[in-house]
Amino acid sequence: MNCIGKEPDYTAIGKRIRRYRWEKDISQEALAEAVGVSTTHMSHIETGATKLSLSVFVKISEALNISADLLLKDDLHQKDYLQSETTATKSERQKRILSELTKAAKIILEKEKI
Repeated sequence: MNCIGKEPDYTAIGKRIRRYRWEKDISQEALAEAVGVSTTHMSHIETGATKLSLSVFVKISEALNISADLLLKDDLHQKDYLQSETTATKSERQKRILSELTKAAKIILEKEKI
């Protein structure tokens, strides 16, 4: 699929930034300070209300100590991991349970807007 000229999904990027910030137990204020932006601007980035510049994006990635590609499209890595885990599972029952757990986790994440 050709994505040239396609606008990035700033809301999804912001949600991923927030999720990784929470996982690392970093306050929004601390991340904003590390990146060199106001807390209000960081809030707008996390909600997708504003477009972030490439330099701010890179600083966020560095401050969170995660690769930029995870902030852009971490679902690709999750799908690869889930597929490898499911493939490695021998029993059909185990595969079915993993599938159901994945569906349940997705529902919870969507409900919590993560």
